[in-house]
Amino acid sequence: MYRILIIEDDPTITGEIIKQLTTWSMDTLYVTDFRNILPVFSEFSPHLILLDISLPFFNGYHWCKEIRKISSVPIIFISSASDNMNIVMAMNMGADDFIAKPFDMNVLIAKIQAMLRRTYDFTESPTVLEHKNAILNTGDNTLLYQNNLISLTKNEYKILFILMENKGKTVSREKLMERLWETDVFVDDNTLTVNVNRLRKKLDAVGLNGFITTKTGIGYLIE
Repeated sequence: MYRILIIEDDPTITGEIIKQLTTWSMDTLYVTDFRNILPVFSEFSPHLILLDISLPFFNGYHWCKEIRKISSVPIIFISSASDNMNIVMAMNMGADDFIAKPFDMNVLIAKIQAMLRRTYDFTESPTVLEHKNAILNTGDNTLLYQNNLISLTKNEYKILFILMENKGKTVSREKLMERLWETDVFVDDNTLTVNVNRLRKKLDAVGLNGFITTKTGIGYLIE
């Protein structure tokens, strides 16, 4: 049974989400103390988090950043602040997706199911992928290079997995988005760019400069 942590201060929205998720046999927990979220997160150990931006005391960006320091669990923002700036900021903080309020509950459930399927259905994948002494561990979403261990978000991991799986071949942006989000409603070209740029910064920081090559107008390549 998947565990979903809901960080949302509107009791009506929270109640409806819990009702729908329970119908799909998912275990839910909602936050009540918005000053002290990390202990709840650690104890519940969720498979996915639904996170609002506007919260009492500290906003959703703050908590996304704090959670990303200790976990790569999928985080989906749910917010009425759905302008491009907020979407990009959410992705930069480590979010995996963004759903604008008001949303159709069936769409939310579909996106949650797709995210869970993509995140936890890697049973047939090899344990590690290796290229130029960089070792991608498919078990814990980390990359090891010259004794440097890099923690990756789910999207960063999947981008690197797809590119390393197809090393020597250019993977189009369209193919990457298809593999990343599949049938999800929210598919945005800018979101892919943000994730790739964030991944590149992590690679550059440990000496893997130019590990991912951009093929202008086509896609990306690991040579």
